[in-house]
Amino acid sequence: MADKRDYYEVLGISKGASDDEIKRAYRNLAKKYHPDMNPGDQEAEKKFKEVNEAYEVLSDPDKRARYDQYGHAGFDQSFGGGGAYQYSGNGFDFDLGSIFGDFFGGGFGSTRSGGQRQTAGKSVYQRIYLTFEEAAFGCKKELTFPRIEKCPDCDGSGAAKGTSPVTCSKCGGRGTITTSQRTMFGMMQQQTACPDCGGRGKTIPNPCPNCKGKGFIRINKKLEVNIPAGIDEGQQLTVRGQGNVSTNGGPTGDLIIEVSVKQHAIFERDGYNIFCEIPITFVEAALGAEIDVPCLEGNVKYSIPEGTQTGTSFKLAGKGIKYVNSTKKGDLIFTVTVETPKGLNEKQKQMLRDFAVSCGKNNFKSRQKFFDKIFKDKK
Repeated sequence: MADKRDYYEVLGISKGASDDEIKRAYRNLAKKYHPDMNPGDQEAEKKFKEVNEAYEVLSDPDKRARYDQYGHAGFDQSFGGGGAYQYSGNGFDFDLGSIFGDFFGGGFGSTRSGGQRQTAGKSVYQRIYLTFEEAAFGCKKELTFPRIEKCPDCDGSGAAKGTSPVTCSKCGGRGTITTSQRTMFGMMQQQTACPDCGGRGKTIPNPCPNCKGKGFIRINKKLEVNIPAGIDEGQQLTVRGQGNVSTNGGPTGDLIIEVSVKQHAIFERDGYNIFCEIPITFVEAALGAEIDVPCLEGNVKYSIPEGTQTGTSFKLAGKGIKYVNSTKKGDLIFTVTVETPKGLNEKQKQMLRDFAVSCGKNNFKSRQKFFDKIFKDKK
């Protein structure tokens, strides 16, 4: 089983893919690798068989549920029975599955009663796309996602209304059958899942028409979820008990929501702080000015000092993103860029020349230090 590729990977789909997505993926790949389209291509033939095998499992709700829980091992001959062995010979008689169960808490092989171990239903993964503001302030979102539920017509029994499952005649309700094989060590007995009942211990003479005797159906469920303020790209939310129902009496799985946040036109986020650049005029930078600073809640006034240089950053405390499940908030850091005027007329140019002459060197100290270093290095 180890060398088999994941069936979802084979079809190029996610684990939460709908039935239509599975069919569409299968049709495209089956056409691509069909022997008639690739005569003599053994690699294409191999992939064609692989695609068909994956589709056979994932297109069937019961088989897909079993695969989601157990992977390829769910279709091994020893599935359900757990491959428990009993050894007899040389005066000894012991159950290897029992021994391993005593040491490892019953997690090895089958239980001695022959029943299936209860396993939790698989979690369902769903990606949600939020705007920058939705992630910052929180919101409510309605999701539609596929999940496995008990069939409402038979309540998970798989039997038609008015009927019930019956004890399997082949295994006597144990869910397993025992086969013996002589080895060099003596007789080795192996317990495997009953082929008639699939390890359940019961058969269904009159299957439920809604689920065709499976007891479970795949539906598209709608659910409104609360997105907390401050959620960020790549984080996950867990909604307990909204995943797949267990097929053997275990707890229901969870809905895992993976968050993706769209980029903002102005802001960039780093943790709970947000950043932006604000262009200012040459005059505002030189004389200082009160400017409008965009924030998530709206613009605020901020006074920049005279002589502000391009690339200077300022911080507005508490104007960033709210911490998840907290009243604390990050900061807004904005950086100013001084915009050089273009398209000046001759009068304006002359005014700037006169301005430069009137300033002399004392008003451009950084520039003077730069050239002083160059001349010093040449000496």
